[in-house]
Amino acid sequence: MTDELLVVRCRLGEREAFAELVRAWHDPVWNYVRRMLGPSRADDVAQEVWVAVVRGLPRLKEPGRFAPWLFTIARRAVADRLREEYARPETPLEEERASADPGDFADALVDRADLLAGLAGLPVGEREVLVLFYLQDLSLEDCAQVCAVPIGTVKSRLSRARRMLREQLTEKGCR
Repeated sequence: MTDELLVVRCRLGEREAFAELVRAWHDPVWNYVRRMLGPSRADDVAQEVWVAVVRGLPRLKEPGRFAPWLFTIARRAVADRLREEYARPETPLEEERASADPGDFADALVDRADLLAGLAGLPVGEREVLVLFYLQDLSLEDCAQVCAVPIGTVKSRLSRARRMLREQLTEKGCR
């Protein structure tokens, strides 16, 4: 079933349609948030995204454009969380590690850990387009819509992100 049809069914009050939307899009949203903020904060922010979706679904003008609209909401939730955290005094790194779920580290192979560290080391704008384009499979146009920038900006950020990530991984001795 298409997202557009599910959105229309949600607007008609079908709870099962919303449950299907959540089943289809929860993992992509959670992965996007996790890659932008880290695993310890992904659950809360992803939950905030779905609350915003419930509230905003009646106002969605183009049901066929659900995916870019959803990631725009996720992007705003990530930005809000980053703004909150930048306003707070810094906490020691040990507290951050202690609050992280140890299960998230169990599957971290060396190459994957290097890649994730490299991704985390990118500036937010570049990391965002890399995650949206490669990991969430959004088109350049959809990335531009989510990020509220021209498509040329998305292309340049994507190019810069690839170059920066390649340089970081080369420095660590990865191929």
